Amino acid sequence: MNVTAIAAPTHEEVIRVEDRASGLIGFIAIHSTELGPAAGGLRMRHYPSEAAALEDVLRLSRGMTFKNAAADLPLGGGKAVIMGDPKAKTAAQLRAFARAIDGLSGRYWTAEDMGMSPADMAVMAAVTPYVAGLPEGDFASGDPSPITARGIFNGIRITAKHRFGSPVLTGRHVAVQGLGHVGWHLGKLLRAAGADLTVADIDAARVAWAVQSFGAATVAPDEILAVEADILAPCAIGGVLNAETIPALRVQAVAGGANNQLATEADGAALHQRGILYAPDYVANAGGIINVATEILRIEDREGFVSEKLTALDATLEAIFIRAADRGVGPDRVADETVASKMQRPRAA
Repeated sequence: MNVTAIAAPTHEEVIRVEDRASGLIGFIAIHSTELGPAAGGLRMRHYPSEAAALEDVLRLSRGMTFKNAAADLPLGGGKAVIMGDPKAKTAAQLRAFARAIDGLSGRYWTAEDMGMSPADMAVMAAVTPYVAGLPEGDFASGDPSPITARGIFNGIRITAKHRFGSPVLTGRHVAVQGLGHVGWHLGKLLRAAGADLTVADIDAARVAWAVQSFGAATVAPDEILAVEADILAPCAIGGVLNAETIPALRVQAVAGGANNQLATEADGAALHQRGILYAPDYVANAGGIINVATEILRIEDREGFVSEKLTALDATLEAIFIRAADRGVGPDRVADETVASKMQRPRAA
């Protein structure tokens, strides 16, 4: 296995991992350990090039720094990606990648993300202790997706309150982009709350299941961002809110689970100028890392810790919306300032 350091002025450490025997190529990026060891999931997906994979891991790891700080967790930001088809992943690839994580000596903790499962984490945990989201064992936190979805659902209700005057979702039309683990659990919560759903996903079987389970309407994946609805919930890949898509949006608010929804900093201002209320993604979708943190931090009362942190996260989002409205700026700008102030606090012993 070859591990190569990559220069990245914005990050503390970035490495390229290659294991020719298993066909593994991936990256690990540690953005910051200012608040504690870097933590963030491992995702596996098709990337058109190594450059694209590297760009993704750099953006995602930075987002984890912001997410962990927003959730008041004593953790820094990191992320890892593996190039390839997650349906074709092998145990040899997972073990090889785990060896690379182990070589970082606890500076980075991983967990499941897109294309990964608790079972995959169990394979890696046989090689390195710096793995969370395990299906069983001491402090095992399992699949974080349901908790991620719960946090996003709370965020959508808060967003509805500030945009429409009420958190009640009965009769509200929500367009959900992506029906992976998080998007699916979110769809269940939204439907139970009385929301009407329009969904899209590249997996036709999951779309058909959503029609049957939620009574959802459907559109093609490339049409979901232009659906006329009350709220858009991006729950797939990042960068979906950009100079091309924002002018075509026909919603009054955006709150979802995808990381790095804004392609650039200017896109938050563009949403604000259009009068579309945006729930900063790293605040709305922090439930998953809160759940994973109970395993990393060895929290005895997992449910109590998660509940307390989700409640605090709701209060943070409320405060961001209020301050943004008072100042006449986009919530993304206030969220970044909020995180910056948290980063300046002394690190807990």
